[in-house]
Amino acid sequence: MPRLFTGVEIPPDVGQALATLRGGLPGARWIDPENYHLTLRFIGDVDDNIAHEVASMLGRVKRGAFELYMEGLTSFGGRKPRAVVASVAPAQALLDVQAEHERLMQRIGLEPEGRKFTPHVTLARLRESSSQQVAEYLSARGYFRTSPFRVSRFVLLVARVRRRWPVCGRGGLSAQHLTYYRIEQLGLYVEDGGRDTVGIGDHLARQ
Repeated sequence: MPRLFTGVEIPPDVGQALATLRGGLPGARWIDPENYHLTLRFIGDVDDNIAHEVASMLGRVKRGAFELYMEGLTSFGGRKPRAVVASVAPAQALLDVQAEHERLMQRIGLEPEGRKFTPHVTLARLRESSSQQVAEYLSARGYFRTSPFRVSRFVLLVARVRRRWPVCGRGGLSAQHLTYYRIEQLGLYVEDGGRDTVGIGDHLARQ
């Protein structure tokens, strides 16, 4: 079964700015820059019928384009930190899109998302980093802010989990684009020809 989620892509220039923050934290497993994304709604493992219904339902989203930027670094997990993330600056348009995704997924019959939406981009997942090490890392990085970027579409993605923790510390989760949805136009469109882009029907046929 595919493990699906919706998200916003991070432009290459913003990704490169985030990539400069890699390193300097023992026990961190740094995410590859090409896998940076902002998750809107985690859907989870679903069967083929639900996956097709998800793809169809998302085509109903009709919103205007907007701008985002990252501002500040933080960690998730409290005393047992599990991730270092770049925080996304507040944007009502982003909250509105995420809330619509939530409503549509519940209309399909999926369980409500139990966690409050906290927009972020994960930079590293942590295995053995102490809270003190994480605090020192965050303090050393100081104030951080990216350039604004325009968001004119969101994507439906399928997660691909690597089963090993590579020695080089590369990220263990990557995402394959299934379908692209323009925010400022009606309906949906699928882009073909990209290395990581496939139609959802083609992908599900291979499951």
